[in-house]
Amino acid sequence: MLRPAHSPLLGTAQAPRRLNSRGRWLALLLVIGLTLGLPARTMALTTELPQVADLASVSPPTSAPAHNFVAEAARRASPSVVRIDTEREVPRQAFDPAMLDPLLRDLFGDPAGSSRERGQGSGVVIDADGLVLTNAHVVERVDQVEVTLADGRQLDGTVVGADPVTDLAVVRIDAPRGIQAAPLGNSEALEVGDWAIALGSPYGLERTVTLGIVSSLHRNINSLGFADKRLDLIQTDAAINPGNSGGPLINAAGEVIGINTLVRSGPGAGLGFAIPINLARGVADQLRTGADVVHPYLGLQLVPLTARRARENNRDPEAVLQLPERDGALVQRVLQGSPAESAGLRRGDLVVAAADQPVADPAALLQRVEASRVGEALPLKVVRGNRELQLSIRPAALPRAS
Repeated sequence: MLRPAHSPLLGTAQAPRRLNSRGRWLALLLVIGLTLGLPARTMALTTELPQVADLASVSPPTSAPAHNFVAEAARRASPSVVRIDTEREVPRQAFDPAMLDPLLRDLFGDPAGSSRERGQGSGVVIDADGLVLTNAHVVERVDQVEVTLADGRQLDGTVVGADPVTDLAVVRIDAPRGIQAAPLGNSEALEVGDWAIALGSPYGLERTVTLGIVSSLHRNINSLGFADKRLDLIQTDAAINPGNSGGPLINAAGEVIGINTLVRSGPGAGLGFAIPINLARGVADQLRTGADVVHPYLGLQLVPLTARRARENNRDPEAVLQLPERDGALVQRVLQGSPAESAGLRRGDLVVAAADQPVADPAALLQRVEASRVGEALPLKVVRGNRELQLSIRPAALPRAS
């Protein structure tokens, strides 16, 4: 007697007590197959067909498709991104009394006084104890700071310190439970073409994410018209708008690689710039203690010089002076009472090396000065006319703007 329910060809270990219509049909097929002498493999495939055909019993997949890397990176960094709202008192400009009609004076009152100005920016939590990193221009001369966390909680903030030279500032909040610090990356490991994702609150629109690439590295801020800053910036084509300032620029892994600081707009796409996180981390470590960030300075005004420009100048019969036909940082002015004056530098000198490293332009010299220490000797190689001079200069602390 045949027992198909126990046959290894059916792949089941359970035998129902009473066969339903499907079971009787399977048994009949098995009997016919045995009678006709069909191969065992053919019978096994035949008996499986009704199960495949029963499409109504197939359940749809329960797992959603995976998100792309941008969503994953933003999800990792977003809990640490904050909005910063500020207020400050601004003196109101008085009208010229000679132009103010007495009737208008009675109507509008005395125009002298002040008004409240509101501002907005972004920031990123870099310490679970409540330390927020942002731009100095976001919190410059403000009276009140309000920090809105990613979950909507609003907290009062205090500006611990700011460094206008690097446009960085630190704000402290009373850290609530569950606050999350952002993972910090390594800006020195960046390459042009790497993914760059900007987070922040442009125009007050919180939790905004934009995508681009690292367009360039070591972009000197002086070339953008900011002579009072010392920064080599990350350039990106990720959209950065007013309100993004102080927010993080992150990589594909969700690590902070920069602090968004400015944008240059024009025909076509805008150009965004961010402060490298390695620099920002070092400045924040100094600001969190309440101490001022000290920047060495020489007291020089410099212009770039190339051998080609020098030759063109020297061929001009009306040239004021003959220039060394080499690349370097040309001294245009020596500030009175500065370390440069004490070291004997003169207008027309060409600085070609500092700290035994070649200097091709003013930005390279500034980089060597920034890496030096206040009061410690910094060796310079200078070309004056046809002579090479070895000078030693001791940088002083950069005077703070009043």
